[in-house]
Amino acid sequence: MTLAEKENEIIDDFSVYTDWMEKYEYIIELGKDLPPIEEKYKVPENVIKGCQSTVWLHAEKAGETVVYTADADAIITKGLIALLIQVLSNEKPDTIINADLKFIKEIGLQEHLSPTRSNGLLAMVKQMKLDALALKMKS
Repeated sequence: MTLAEKENEIIDDFSVYTDWMEKYEYIIELGKDLPPIEEKYKVPENVIKGCQSTVWLHAEKAGETVVYTADADAIITKGLIALLIQVLSNEKPDTIINADLKFIKEIGLQEHLSPTRSNGLLAMVKQMKLDALALKMKS
């Protein structure tokens, strides 16, 4: 599945919900379904700076693609990182680096997050792109 197809799937998933309370509940469910990150990756250097909550993000290369795992100490934040992983994980570094992530705007996510959560979302995207760049440079 291409990155664009994954984004469109998320847009479709969110379109079935009529109000933002339902959408928040869906985001929370995504967080609950996020596969656990290994404890050895819950280290200070994997904490995303710029998030009010603590978010651990680990990226590694698997063949030609980048695979992300993450965890967060807040339920909505965990759902947000789960959404980003759903789109960006298993993509090539260049695809991640150049992704515009139109789904964030399409589903109205930034307008419905508090300013601190919105800043945290941007910090997560930035870190995922930086990790992809770092892994690209290593190979």
